Amino acid sequence: MASAALPLVMAVAAILSGGARCGFASDTISADSAVSGGRTIVSRGGSFELGFFSPAGSSDRSYYVGIWYKKGVSRCTPVWVANRAAPVSDPASSKLAVEADGNLVLHNEAGKLVWSSNVTSAGSAAVVAVILDTGNLVLRREDDGEVLWQSAEHPTDTWLPGARLGMNKITGHVQALVSWKSSGDPAPGDFRFGMDDPNGSIRFFITWNGNVFWRSGEWDGDVDSIFTWVSSYKYDFELVSDANASYFTYSLQDPTMIVRFVLDVSGVMRQIMWVPSAGEWMTIWMNMGPPILLCDCGVFGVCSENNEPCSCPVGFHPPSEADWELRDCSGGCRRNNPLQCNRTVNSSVLGNDDDGDALLLAPGIFVPINPSPAQASSAQDCRLACLRSCNCTAYSYGSHCSLWYGDLFNLQRVDDTTGMDDLYLRLSAMDVPSSKGQKRTAVFVPIASSVASILALAVMVSVAVIIRTFIRRRQRRITFIQAASEGGNLVAFKYSDMRRATKNFSEKLGGGAFGSVYKGTLPGSPVAIAVKKLEGRANLCGVGEKQFGNEVRTIGLIQHVNLVRLRGFCSHGGERLLVYDLMPNGSLDKAMFGAGAPALSWPERFRIAVGVARGLQYLHEECRECIIHCDVKPENILLDAGLVPKVADFGMAKLVGRDFSRVLTTVRGTVGYLAPEWIAGVPVTAKADVYSYGMVLLEIISGRRNARCWEDTEELEGPSFSGYFPLVAARMVSQGEALAGLPDERLRGDADAAELERVCRVACWCVQDDEAHRPTMEQVVRALEGVVAVDVPPVPRSLQALVEGSGSVMSARTSSCFASMMASQNPI
Repeated sequence: MASAALPLVMAVAAILSGGARCGFASDTISADSAVSGGRTIVSRGGSFELGFFSPAGSSDRSYYVGIWYKKGVSRCTPVWVANRAAPVSDPASSKLAVEADGNLVLHNEAGKLVWSSNVTSAGSAAVVAVILDTGNLVLRREDDGEVLWQSAEHPTDTWLPGARLGMNKITGHVQALVSWKSSGDPAPGDFRFGMDDPNGSIRFFITWNGNVFWRSGEWDGDVDSIFTWVSSYKYDFELVSDANASYFTYSLQDPTMIVRFVLDVSGVMRQIMWVPSAGEWMTIWMNMGPPILLCDCGVFGVCSENNEPCSCPVGFHPPSEADWELRDCSGGCRRNNPLQCNRTVNSSVLGNDDDGDALLLAPGIFVPINPSPAQASSAQDCRLACLRSCNCTAYSYGSHCSLWYGDLFNLQRVDDTTGMDDLYLRLSAMDVPSSKGQKRTAVFVPIASSVASILALAVMVSVAVIIRTFIRRRQRRITFIQAASEGGNLVAFKYSDMRRATKNFSEKLGGGAFGSVYKGTLPGSPVAIAVKKLEGRANLCGVGEKQFGNEVRTIGLIQHVNLVRLRGFCSHGGERLLVYDLMPNGSLDKAMFGAGAPALSWPERFRIAVGVARGLQYLHEECRECIIHCDVKPENILLDAGLVPKVADFGMAKLVGRDFSRVLTTVRGTVGYLAPEWIAGVPVTAKADVYSYGMVLLEIISGRRNARCWEDTEELEGPSFSGYFPLVAARMVSQGEALAGLPDERLRGDADAAELERVCRVACWCVQDDEAHRPTMEQVVRALEGVVAVDVPPVPRSLQALVEGSGSVMSARTSSCFASMMASQNPI
């Protein structure tokens, strides 16, 4: 029996791995053509496939009926799952078929019904299920083609182009995404992404266990009003809203790209793109949820910055003192007295009615989630706006009015409240000091018990409670590690975790102006990380932990395939740490100039040049606030396993400000990339990055440092190649000379002539003295891709000045000392 089943298992494995498949597969399931065992159906254009699969991270061999990419993606990636909560154990004896009543049903190995489309009015006509090239499985009548059911209206965790998210106003059915329980279990998880329209204002939201913890802005026709950050890979959103339904759909401007939205297991909504050159999915956009914290204090429970025990705010108390004494605070906090919303709303003087509700300041507490904005011209108007809504539970007023609705999670207590808006929590008026000066009883419940009380309580509580507490702690720790390793929300790491992860910062990878970088491994996982320990000015010792955390969270929002991804951070005392993905191929300078490093091929160099340009374009033009890198150089360009370039340290400019030119000019090698405006002391714009990028391009072409100190007797190979390479290249380009001899001699002339000319012209335009003559990074990308033609650039005057009085060709030693000369003549 086992030997007979082996070929079937191998066939299923071949299908899932994208291997060859024997036999003919249609795109249709009919009454006499079921899906069972290794049989699949494939969309007519070959884009999607439906059949049985087992998730890659599954601990047991559970099988599900799902839809995954067939063409263009080498990794089995399910986008829809039918029986996500009811797996089968034997696909060979399970069957997905269309029954006589028109329903599409799945029976497991025991013949039990585990999933159905629940169609109620198929009629007498024959019904078939067809998979489309959009990834949509439709159940329709054969005679007239009427669609009775479609998977696009019942999504799981993935939103594909053309699919709908919204609601049926007649039936009340909501089309929303629900996360997987874990990476190996597609059962419905804790997070849900959907759309609502309270008071006619359409917004997206994410809930955790039914409670909203992220909400977008209101839709005003612009995608940026819904999502805070937009990827550079453009897509068009469309809202359809009438008396019957309201829903969003979207399409890609470039239909050849493979892009999808996914609600991951940690509650983060991501836009993910398949990168064929790297053979993996890359996150190019994500919404920013709250940082993951190690403490879980439940609804209205307050976590502290230092991971101290949970507490309840004034007016709240723990529902179970015994659980809290055991540090099981997952039950959260309850109000001392129930709210009297209706009396408050009907009161003629809102908030002053002793029988109604009121709002009480919660000092030192903030809510790390997206609030709902409200129109209010003053703090009093904001307070009244909250009291008028029965669902409003908190408000704050700073530059604008922010309201929170429903139960609140992840409340945090901080010591440094600089820059924070005061938070007011809704309580029964009985728990708030009277406006007439008569104080009501206010309860504050810090949870800190002595060793003796814990031991005494342990004797009284049952063993079952202790086991339950241990399991919950263990599950929370597993969830934290999983979210960190799978790329969930930005993680606030403990300093002790980082010390263990880096073996007490023992393996140093390198260093620079902003600190040293150490190799490490995420706690409890095999994921390799690079931990940057900020030093000196970049350590931001004068800035509080809260402000540092806020800045880092902003940087964490910036997601692009050509930017290094920030996994998390640590702020402990005077220590500031940033945690990144480790790039296995190191930095570009080591790949280009490192001793013994194999020479990068021309196609690899060209792809790196284009990728870096795209990353800088995103920073300059596609973030809500333009971010100037200020230190573009090969050391800050990292290469992943597929040699995909990732611009690093792009957040340093934001963290330490733009007034750090003194730091940059003292770093070896950096001065060779500084734009003239840095030297002149004039205000710096994004065009300073363009200049630095141009100097990097010239190094990519030549394979040599622009400012390398060569001996007088050493010359670059080739005709008339002694001297300063940027000047030599600029002259050859401007005079229309053949450029075949310019590239790194290690390439042995193997460089695409058209690409070489484009790269050389672009580089020479980028290093023009006047920033107005330099292109934008968007223009650079379009030029490198060959979308626009590039004129012949003039030779920059600053490069020509180097040879004045030295003949037609500058000596190599003179060029190598260019940086020192400029620094001495123009002290910064």
